Amino acid sequence: MATQPAQPALRRNRDPKARINWRVSDFLRHVMVVFHELRAKVTGRKYYCNALIGESEYGITINSDLTVSCSCQDYDGSGHLGDLRKDSFEEVFFGPVSQKFQAELAKGKIPIPTCTRCGDFRRMAKGQIEPARPRLPYRGMLLENTVICNVDCIGCARESASNIRAGKQMPLAELSQMADLAARLGMRQIFYLNLGEPFLSPNIGKELPMLREKNPDCRIVVSTNGVLLNTDAKREAALYLSHILFSVHGISDAMSEKYMKGGNFEKAYAAMRDMVAYRNARGLQQPILEWKYLLFNWNDHPKHIAKAIEMAKAIGVDIISFWPTNNPFYGSSWRYRLGLMNNIGVACWKGREIDFRKKPVAV
Repeated sequence: MATQPAQPALRRNRDPKARINWRVSDFLRHVMVVFHELRAKVTGRKYYCNALIGESEYGITINSDLTVSCSCQDYDGSGHLGDLRKDSFEEVFFGPVSQKFQAELAKGKIPIPTCTRCGDFRRMAKGQIEPARPRLPYRGMLLENTVICNVDCIGCARESASNIRAGKQMPLAELSQMADLAARLGMRQIFYLNLGEPFLSPNIGKELPMLREKNPDCRIVVSTNGVLLNTDAKREAALYLSHILFSVHGISDAMSEKYMKGGNFEKAYAAMRDMVAYRNARGLQQPILEWKYLLFNWNDHPKHIAKAIEMAKAIGVDIISFWPTNNPFYGSSWRYRLGLMNNIGVACWKGREIDFRKKPVAV
């Protein structure tokens, strides 16, 4: 019998700050549940889920064990809609769990605490009685090839999710079926990511070409910490992507280690540099290569931001973006919240970004 390739040991986040952060986060979610339910009762305006009516770009998630979640934040399985090993996608998406969630939202109730921090949680317009009729999703979905990761991020409860996965690595045959599913749904975007590191998969060199072959016109996006995008074979596979987000949150190991335990800034920075060179040597403009820089109060000083922009220019990435976050709660960037970073690039849904491909407008 053929043996499965050995997987690296699952890193476990035992940082006391991480545990405290998630206790506070859970408490705040429950507070927000009370707030939203009270607001619905007082105002008469109920809720709906953009993901459950099929209009989300970044909501419906197929996990590594073929369970389907209604959001990318389903750390405890409370958002599981069903299992594609037992039922068809249609049976899961329009199934009893989805219907129950939608019915509760339409009554002003919050079905799971995760709703309160989800971008697909919507408040009905004044006078609106019920949301639009659900249709199969087509704008986008998340596809998780693995739940295993080589780093521990303070703001990620991946260990909890990993503990409930029946399979931590999606087999190639099942990934092929999911690629067929995306094609059948006419999916415009596939976010090839969730709670693991995509390039940790031993099959990544086969996965990405297959995904592209079956979805030739789809926008395929990966988010990576960069450390494992470190060989020409992986870089060749990455050329099948439309967009790569390198999650590198600082300009030194000491800075990035405060959030991303077990990462390596120098290796991640080298991975960005080498991917730019590999793509450019082939005369390609895709994948778009973006440095994703989460903002915290320890990495948002003007001199740090200026240095990051300088380093991004030096290696030729297409975009550097600065993303505010409240997770961990003690790390929130007060400079961003106070508007002290409004002179950096342009405002966007991420926060602020500088697109080096765009020429400055002459004054």
